[in-house]
Amino acid sequence: MKSLYLKIILKVIGMALMFEALFMFAGILFSIYYADDDIFAIALSSLITALTGAVLHFTMRKVDYNKLGKREGYVIVALSWFVLGAFGALPFMVSGYIPSFTDAFFETASGFTTTGSSILTEIEHLPHGLLFWRSMTHWLGGLGVIVLVIAVLPYFGFGGMQLFVAEVTGPSKDKLHPRVTATARRIWGVYVLLTIILAILYLLGGMDLFESLCHTFGTMATGGFSPKNTSLAEYSPYIQWITTVFMVFAGTNFTLFYLLLKGRFRSVFRNEELHYYLSFFVLASVILTLLLVATRDYEFFEAARHASFQAISIISTTGYASDDFMLWPVFGYTFIFLLMFVGGMAGSTGGSIKVIRHVVLIKAVKNTVKKIMHPNAVIPITYNGRPVSQSSMMNIISVFLLFLAIFFVGSALLAIAGEGMMESVSGVAAAVCNIGPGLGTIGPTGNFAAFSDFSKWVLSVLMIMGRLELITVLIIVTPSFWRK
Repeated sequence: MKSLYLKIILKVIGMALMFEALFMFAGILFSIYYADDDIFAIALSSLITALTGAVLHFTMRKVDYNKLGKREGYVIVALSWFVLGAFGALPFMVSGYIPSFTDAFFETASGFTTTGSSILTEIEHLPHGLLFWRSMTHWLGGLGVIVLVIAVLPYFGFGGMQLFVAEVTGPSKDKLHPRVTATARRIWGVYVLLTIILAILYLLGGMDLFESLCHTFGTMATGGFSPKNTSLAEYSPYIQWITTVFMVFAGTNFTLFYLLLKGRFRSVFRNEELHYYLSFFVLASVILTLLLVATRDYEFFEAARHASFQAISIISTTGYASDDFMLWPVFGYTFIFLLMFVGGMAGSTGGSIKVIRHVVLIKAVKNTVKKIMHPNAVIPITYNGRPVSQSSMMNIISVFLLFLAIFFVGSALLAIAGEGMMESVSGVAAAVCNIGPGLGTIGPTGNFAAFSDFSKWVLSVLMIMGRLELITVLIIVTPSFWRK
């Protein structure tokens, strides 16, 4: 067995912790402005996180980043989510607002993985600094802290690609530049630009700076945390329509926005996954609109607003709510449950299975039917005009099977722990697909506070596994991966 290059693992995670401390400390500005009581907790937590990161990073000298291999890349990415989640829980624990480590880790893991599930029963009782940090975990986790580290630090060479491949979601790892650092910078540049635009639009819609930033982080990262108990239900139709549009953007492959800025319109509008993604959204919106018009006391445009909002909120895996869909007919929230397994595009901040995998699998089924009808025909499976390799096809099938297996095992574990069947099944789906709300008592107006500690740990691990699309976590526990 080849030994791990431990120094580089500790050095990169140390840098990630220092980045986390910097953004954690930013929340103190709102604590000071609103004269809240969480200033000391945030300051101390930031200091502990920064010092730990500094010790790990600066005591590891003479590190050769070109020796960063696949194993190190996968270990760094998988380990970083647990480490960042643990340190990110400190402000909640030190302040006393979430004294339990289990609850604090659940909340932070939910934030970093952009899931949006919460154990909080009264969100608005938390001070502004903690709420800002809670939403900030979304924004940092949206594209991944490790991708941010790659974008900022100039010394990642070939080894940086190992981190990029392990961190970025979806089977398509589009490179916008031969250097992985340049690719990471371009993607983060698009992310920051869209974040600024949305924050301004929220301000124009009447939100104050605090609310606009928190909701911007939740929208662009497809996270779903809101500083309000009612999510976005109490806001104006303008705010809800703007959020709908930007949830569509957040679920789109960010490289397409960069190509648009470069004037490569043909490459964008011919993207097959984009066509399917928008088609899924429009079809789901139409179905839910017709349902609400037929069964609820909604005018057409009001029904269309709530239907399109909830459709893209679930498809993009954001998890915001403009209405309590548990009050809709059974078909309505059952349909929303099925939408949880769609997901955004590869290369977006969205979670779940991803549209590209559905597209390729649908084509594979069509291909099988054609071969039965024409046994001697050679019919390749293509995507964006290119044939899909056998290895890519196997990867896609593996992810589907893994999602299915984890879904059943997770549901069984929660049921054994005593959770309700609806809550167990939808809770696991919400966690592994990084959605946020489930059904029943954990619906859009509910929370996970009543779940046992065991169930919360199961869901926390599933959130991280789902964010890494299961493969990364399972790879590092596979014995053959560690053999030389």
